[in-house]
Amino acid sequence: MIALKASDIAQIVGGELKGSDVTVSAAPVFDSSQANAGSIFLALKGEKSDGHNFIADAFANGAVLAIVTVASPERCIVVPDVLTALNKLAAHVREQLKDLQVIALTGSQGKTTTKDLLQHILENLGKTVAPTGNFNNELGTPITLLRCDEETKFCILEMGARHIGDIALLCQMAKPNIGMVLRVGTAHLGEFGSAEAVAQAKSEMISSLAPEAIAILGQYDVFTPQMESLHQGKSVSFGETTAADVRATDIEIREGRPHFDLVTSAGRAAVGLRLVGVHQVANALAAAAAATAVGASIDQIAVALSTADLRSKWRMEIQELRGIVLINDSYNSSPESAEAALHTLVLFAQERGGQSWAFLGKMHELGESSASRHADIGTLASELGIDHLVCIGASEYSSKLTANSASEIHLFETKEEALQLVQQMSGGDVVLIKASRAEKFEELAQAMVAKIIVSLAADAEHVEEGER
Repeated sequence: MIALKASDIAQIVGGELKGSDVTVSAAPVFDSSQANAGSIFLALKGEKSDGHNFIADAFANGAVLAIVTVASPERCIVVPDVLTALNKLAAHVREQLKDLQVIALTGSQGKTTTKDLLQHILENLGKTVAPTGNFNNELGTPITLLRCDEETKFCILEMGARHIGDIALLCQMAKPNIGMVLRVGTAHLGEFGSAEAVAQAKSEMISSLAPEAIAILGQYDVFTPQMESLHQGKSVSFGETTAADVRATDIEIREGRPHFDLVTSAGRAAVGLRLVGVHQVANALAAAAAATAVGASIDQIAVALSTADLRSKWRMEIQELRGIVLINDSYNSSPESAEAALHTLVLFAQERGGQSWAFLGKMHELGESSASRHADIGTLASELGIDHLVCIGASEYSSKLTANSASEIHLFETKEEALQLVQQMSGGDVVLIKASRAEKFEELAQAMVAKIIVSLAADAEHVEEGER
């Protein structure tokens, strides 16, 4: 963060400074344990806790200022609303950093992976700030922006939306030089009510851009390409057709990982992704389009894409134990991402020669279409020839399947019950674990790994006894 005096911050956010003046030199935090030297502590009031109770802890960890709604014995700025004050501060800092290139992205699928890939590319060109984890809302976005200082060349912002108008407000604060929409899907359909409403929310990324900014649009749904009409300036498309400005050709899958030729106006370069799944091609193309827009060469982009590993956990993480491949994609789920994950599972199983296991939990926020969308994914699993469809607290996946389905169906109410299936697995099998974030399927992945390790240890003990 750029250095600012507490008295200046009070004026910027329209609050009252209590205590002596001091220079703030580090970005705000809302977790007192993450406070560090020179930082601001945001005393947010939540449903379960009140940040005002942790101000002393934050100062003990190095914070020098708190933004509060109730005056504190520690140095603080009293404001009517902490989030509003945070937004004002971030908007001010953005105005000061005129040379900063802000790349903002949104979409129903692929935001975090695209962010990770783009960060890997841009770090080779200059100091880059990007969100940690899923930091993409009215709290995480301004905090990410406030991590920038005079030396920062690029700031990547991931923007999610829960309501119409959310992304427009974030863009008003961040003033992106580049705005990206990856695709419009059915994630959050329960909140918005229709795909058209989801598209409207995402389109705010493009309609909010200044004429001199660049719009980058995916070609993976019917809504996103139409957003070009909302922008007066330059637009760049990415996809897998010859009409795309940034595209992939000659796509091959090797050991579950995509290889392709990246084609831009600058030429053609080979890319071999380390990431798993053919759906990663779209994320790589989005990152390539943004990197091209800020001046990266096609060779720089191709090399970076080919060396990038996932930074965010529980997204298509691959682990092999006892010859069993475990695909941990437990961070979140939607119909589109579940479909992509099932295709990846099939590819791995075909290469390994073992059985395929899909451990699936509920997909949330699908509204009235929830039952049918779950059933569609279950039907797809059968059509793809997945050997075992394991439904955990989500029998809807199996609702349209018959007794002669290609998939053997396993219904469980809890993750613990489903673990018994590990005993039926053998070398060469491939296991997918996927559900919405609230289902906490990372716990299933951890428990499954532990159970396999115990099984390995037992096998080794039996071998030793036999040798005796």
